[in-house]
Amino acid sequence: MFKLREQMESGTGGPATGAAALSYAQLLVAPAVPVSSAFEIWRQRARAKVHSLDVATDLAEDIGSARWFRGLGIMLILTSVALSFWPDYSSLEAAPPLRLDRAARDQFRSQTIQPLGLGGDSGSHMGATARVHPLASAPERPTLQMVATLGQGDSFGRMLERAGVGPGDAARAAGLIGESVPLGEIAPGTRFDLTLGKRIAPGQPRALHSLAFRARFDLDLAIARSGGGLVLQRKPIAVDSTPLRIRGLVGASLYRSARAAGVPIGAIQQYLQTLDAHLSLDTDIQPTDSFDIVVEYKRVASGEAQLGQLLFAGLERGGKPQTQLLRWGTEGQFYEASGIGEQRSGLIMPVVGHITSGYGARRHPILGYTRMHAGVDFGAPWGSPIYAVANAVVSFAGRHGGHGNYVRLEHGGGLGTGYGHMSRIAVAPGSHVRAGQVIGYVGSTGLSTGPHLHYELYQNGKTVNPLTVRFTIKSQVDGKELALFKAKLAQLKAIKPGAALGSLASKQAVAIRLPE
Repeated sequence: MFKLREQMESGTGGPATGAAALSYAQLLVAPAVPVSSAFEIWRQRARAKVHSLDVATDLAEDIGSARWFRGLGIMLILTSVALSFWPDYSSLEAAPPLRLDRAARDQFRSQTIQPLGLGGDSGSHMGATARVHPLASAPERPTLQMVATLGQGDSFGRMLERAGVGPGDAARAAGLIGESVPLGEIAPGTRFDLTLGKRIAPGQPRALHSLAFRARFDLDLAIARSGGGLVLQRKPIAVDSTPLRIRGLVGASLYRSARAAGVPIGAIQQYLQTLDAHLSLDTDIQPTDSFDIVVEYKRVASGEAQLGQLLFAGLERGGKPQTQLLRWGTEGQFYEASGIGEQRSGLIMPVVGHITSGYGARRHPILGYTRMHAGVDFGAPWGSPIYAVANAVVSFAGRHGGHGNYVRLEHGGGLGTGYGHMSRIAVAPGSHVRAGQVIGYVGSTGLSTGPHLHYELYQNGKTVNPLTVRFTIKSQVDGKELALFKAKLAQLKAIKPGAALGSLASKQAVAIRLPE
């Protein structure tokens, strides 16, 4: 550069010297470039050189060219390098943090769940060490106390033998219990407190030492061993059997008002079913009416209570009896205070189902021509129960032509009902049935295309439309029993209701709270 400058200053040199001089002049007059800009220029040039190497070749372009094969080779090389670093999945054994001797293992074993499963608590004393030697034989416990439960479909003897009682003691205990209570009447789920004594001989069952259970609501039974034999002990329980009377205002809902008064759910259901058979629950009851319920109710000194059947169902309006129904007779039928029992049977459906064919002329689905359909068909699933619509006497039960399995009931007063196409009949000719009793089951016998009930209603021997006739059947208390009937009614109405639950001024019901 200095030489070039001398040549320029002296004027020597040729054209090349002149060109160089021009470049030098331009360099002298060029502005200074910042360092950062120079670094950016260098970085861009380096990137351009890297791109010029063409390492990452697009193998979808120029297939078969030298550039393509070079890219393929680079990919294979990189793949081989990646596979060479593939990890090894062989198991590695980690070194324990500390070495465990026999004492340490016993210490850890005592803290595991196994001692707890064997009935222990926890702690190092549960771990058996080398100093513990098993006994050759250990004495058995002199007595065992346990609780056995009678299962559904189980027998008293099998239950005792499963508990470990020998066959001889089990048979003897069953015989003693059967003298007081039939074994078949012991309810499933009854719990028995058992105490077993020593074994008579090694390998033999233990002897029955004592047994106690609640046989009935009013009776406890116990068996104890005395003088080498078993002795039965009866323990009667004093029971207060005074019926429970509950009165209250109907209000907006008879059911909710009765529940608020403390009436058990079972008693309310019986009360509503009884009223429904004698009057309409929708139109014959007003909010200002008062209900009067008397039910069987047993109480013992221990506080246990047992609800029985509904004895009296009453309804009052303006302080005057509107309905008074008393349970009477062995069949448990309800009668009015006058001794007349009334039952409206037109509201009872013979089966739970829907009407598929009405009464009148129709084209028979099997015979193919129009003929009189003398009843109403109810579609229902196969085996659905069929109910008697009223108290009656069974006049026919058996096979009856196109009706298949057929039952005919006579209700009195010239009224009768027929039930056809049953799969099975549940009553016999000449038997008496009550309203709501199952008399058979839905089927498809006779001229039938599917399971259904053919229901007929007869009036003086002629069929009528069952959906247009409502009939009432009345029964009456025998004249010889009428005086006893009225005395019983007066006795129940004389029962004082329970303690008040609320203010009488607010017309709240009077009752006592009962367990559910």
